[in-house]
Amino acid sequence: MQPVVTLIVIPEDARTRLVPEWAPQSAVLLAWPYADGDFSPWLTEVEATYCCIAEAVAARETLIVACRSASHRLNIEAALRARGVDLDRVRCVELPYNDVWVRDTAPLGVMGSAGPQLLDFRFNGWGGKYEHADDAALARRLHDAGVLGTTPLRAVDFVLEGGSVESDGAGTVMTTARCLLNPNRNPACTQEQIAARLREYLGADHVLWLEHGHAEGDDTDAHIDTLARFCSPDTIAYTTCDQPDDPLFGEFAAMAEQLATFRNRQGRPYRLVPLPMPRPIRSETGDRLPATYANFLIVNGAVLIPVYGDPADEVALERLADCFPDRERIAIDCLPLIRQYGSLHCMTMQFPAAIVPSERPCHRN
Repeated sequence: MQPVVTLIVIPEDARTRLVPEWAPQSAVLLAWPYADGDFSPWLTEVEATYCCIAEAVAARETLIVACRSASHRLNIEAALRARGVDLDRVRCVELPYNDVWVRDTAPLGVMGSAGPQLLDFRFNGWGGKYEHADDAALARRLHDAGVLGTTPLRAVDFVLEGGSVESDGAGTVMTTARCLLNPNRNPACTQEQIAARLREYLGADHVLWLEHGHAEGDDTDAHIDTLARFCSPDTIAYTTCDQPDDPLFGEFAAMAEQLATFRNRQGRPYRLVPLPMPRPIRSETGDRLPATYANFLIVNGAVLIPVYGDPADEVALERLADCFPDRERIAIDCLPLIRQYGSLHCMTMQFPAAIVPSERPCHRN
């Protein structure tokens, strides 16, 4: 199988780069679940997971929490205080949102010759699947509230979700054809035109198009952050399926074969680290949920790893610890999150150190 790669050459001094997740960070954003939202049947369990994530983040950098009202904020602050979280490290911002998956609705942080910038791509509810008017306005409202400091925000007339792209910070972006080439995103654009947009906005002069693999139950059309992740410029951790009777076995075998053909900008192969899949986790109606260990989050000094109460948890923890030898390994119970078809990386968004959040502990908007 030949690698699917788009190569575009642009001047070094003209490049804007999507900052890789392992770069120093100033803050992590999350949007807190609420009583009448999709997580309402499991709110207590979900909030416990959120508190674990909040504790891990706030110990290392600023935690930005979107909340829907003053009363919601007070309840969140009480939960965090009970957990022992230092509220001086927390910035609350009150604004409306439809869903909690800020990986796909928050602005993306990029660096260029003029300094940091926030990019507000269009969000269309993962291809028009869900109501999304408030989520589509989240990036602008965060910026208007001042919670992200003085970093300029640029609106981009192009549909793109943060979970659909992985950056090595040096000009390579990895994505999936199933998502970015899906006609429910940017139907008027060819693959070459989409690659040109990735070059223009994310500095991607080397695009790796993954054509195989998807997590059953994933309603994002195969976001890359459920499948394959850069752990460093030369290492990719990826989801595998080792059960031949699993319906996903063939797709993930083909994905592994294609990953082996990928080369970096210097023409060298990547170090590939396989991550097991947990046993199938099903919803109350019997649908398989898209649980993978690739949905980890890198923060300052640590990597937060989703676990699902499965024997494969420990294998994934060990393999990712090997990928991040200089970071603390923190397991996060994401079984409550997967009930709404997302996990740890999906519900968070990190910002690079150059994007300095507001000093105000809370802002009403």
